[in-house]
Amino acid sequence: MSLIWTIKRLSSMDGREINYRIGKAIQARMEQIGVGLAKPTEVAIRPAPAWVSHISRDFDRSFYCTAADRIMQGQFNVFALEPAELGFPPNWNNDPKTGTQAPLAFGKLLDYRNEHIVGDIKYLWEPNRHLELVTLAQAWHLTGDVRYCRACQTLLDSWFEQCPYPRGPNWTSSLEHAVRLVNWSFAWHLLGGNHSIPFEGNEGRDFKSRWLQSIYQHCHFIHGHFSRYSSANNHLFGELTGLFIGALTWPLWKSSKDWRDEAQCELEMEALKQVHGDGVDREQATWYHHSVADMMLLTGLVGRANSSDFSRTYWARFESMLEFIASIMDVNGNVPCFGDSDDGVMVRLSPSRDFHVYRSLLATGAVLFSRADFKAKARCFDDKSRWLLGDSAAECFGSLKCEGVLLPVHRSFTQGGYYILGDGFETPDEIRIVADAGPLGYLSIAAHGHADALSFTLSVGGNEILIDPGTFAYHTQNRWREYFRGTSAHNTLRVDGADQSVSGGNFLWTKHSRTSVLAFDTNSEKEHLSCKHDGYHRLSDPVGI
Repeated sequence: MSLIWTIKRLSSMDGREINYRIGKAIQARMEQIGVGLAKPTEVAIRPAPAWVSHISRDFDRSFYCTAADRIMQGQFNVFALEPAELGFPPNWNNDPKTGTQAPLAFGKLLDYRNEHIVGDIKYLWEPNRHLELVTLAQAWHLTGDVRYCRACQTLLDSWFEQCPYPRGPNWTSSLEHAVRLVNWSFAWHLLGGNHSIPFEGNEGRDFKSRWLQSIYQHCHFIHGHFSRYSSANNHLFGELTGLFIGALTWPLWKSSKDWRDEAQCELEMEALKQVHGDGVDREQATWYHHSVADMMLLTGLVGRANSSDFSRTYWARFESMLEFIASIMDVNGNVPCFGDSDDGVMVRLSPSRDFHVYRSLLATGAVLFSRADFKAKARCFDDKSRWLLGDSAAECFGSLKCEGVLLPVHRSFTQGGYYILGDGFETPDEIRIVADAGPLGYLSIAAHGHADALSFTLSVGGNEILIDPGTFAYHTQNRWREYFRGTSAHNTLRVDGADQSVSGGNFLWTKHSRTSVLAFDTNSEKEHLSCKHDGYHRLSDPVGI
C-alpha cells in the first residue's frame, strides 16, 4: 500500500474510525505472537436441522454427477479461466490466473492487495470458497456413490493441511471465511450431518475433529475481525451471515449462542441500514444488491429452520429488494450492471452454466410471498429454489396464476434513485430504459459505486442496445479498473476529461457527486425524467451552477 493511498484512505475516516483501525493493527500484532488466537476446545455434539425439513432428491442426477466428476478431475470454475485446471486437490495458495504462489505469512499482516506477492487475489480466493464442495456433496446426496463423499473429505483435509491457521492468503479476509462457512454448512447437511460416512471409524472421528476445529477457528476469526465503519458494506453483511449460519449449524461451543445472537441482531439492523426502504441496496451496485438479497434469504431460511426466525420487517425489506430486481429486468431477463460486480456467490446450489441469479431469487420469492408477478419474471422454478425450499415449493410455484399481473412492479425508486421508462413492457415490442439518478455509493468511501450519475441503459425487445459496461478488474490492472468505474465508460456526459467523482484508489472515492431529481412524469403520451448532479461544480470553469 502506497503512502499516498494511505493518506487518502485516512481522509475518509473520522477520529473514531482511526482509533478503531489503530486498535485492530495492534490486535493483529498480538495475534501474530499468539495472543488472542482461537484455542482448541472440547465440543458437545448436538445436531442442528438443515435449512429445509426434507432435502429434495428430485433432480437430474447425471447433471450433478457430471459436474462433480469434472471437479474430481481438477476442473474448477474460476471466473474467466473456466474451467481452470487446478488438479484435485488443488494447490490452495496458488493464484490460478498468474501462477503466483502466495507465502504462508501471518494472514492479517499479509498484503493481499499486492499482486507481486499473491497474484490476483480474487482468482486465488475463488476456489478457496469451496463452492465445489457443495457440488460434490449434492452428487453424494443424490446417488449414494461413496466416491463423492470421499472426495469431500480429500478436498477438506488438503485445505486444512495447506492452509494452517492463521497463516497465508486464506486467513486474511473475514468475508472469505464467511463464504467458506456457508458452503461447509450446506455440505455438512448434504453429507448426512453428524452421522455422515466420512465420520465413521477412528479415521473418520479424527477428520471430524479437524473439521470442527477449523469451523471454530473460522467463527472466532470472523467475530474478531468484522468490517466496521467505512468498510461496513456487503462485507459486514456477509461476515454476519457466515457467523450466524456457522453458529446455528454447529452450536457446539460456549461462544456459539453469543455468536448467533449477536450476528442475528446485527443482521436485522444492517438489513435496514444497507437497503433503502424502496428496496435498493445502498451500494448502488446491482450484483451486490443480488448478493445482499441472497444473504438475507439464506440466513432467513436457516434461522427459520432452527427456531431463530427474523422479523417481519427483515422479510419485508428482502421482498422489496426482489421488487427492484423484477422492475429493472427486461423481457429477456437482462439486468443492468450498475456499479461493481465480482461475480461471486455465497453458495452454488446449481452448477448450470445458464443459471440466472436474479430469476432464481424471484422464483424463490414467488413461493415465499405468494407473488405471481415474481413468478412471471422468474418464468420457471429453478434447481436452486428447489434445493432451498423443497419439492412442495415447486407445486406452490405452479399454482400461482400470472394472468392480469402488472409489470414493472414499480417505475420509480426515489430513495435508490432509479427510474424505469419505456413502453410495451413484457412484450416482444418492449422498450425499457433504466436511468440512474442515485447517489455514488454507500458510506464515505462508496467502495463499489461508479461515477455514472445520470447514465441509463436501453433495451429494445429484450435486446440490450445501450449498456452499463460492468467492472472488468478489481485488485489488479489499475488502468482498466479506473476506466470501467469512471464516467467515460457510461452513457452520460463527461466534462473536460474528468470523472464526476474523484477516485482515491480501487475502492475509494474521495469526493462524491450529488444527484437530485427535478421531475419524473409518465402518462399515455410521453415520459419525462429531469435530474442533475453537482460533480462538475469543482472545475475551474464550473458546469451546472
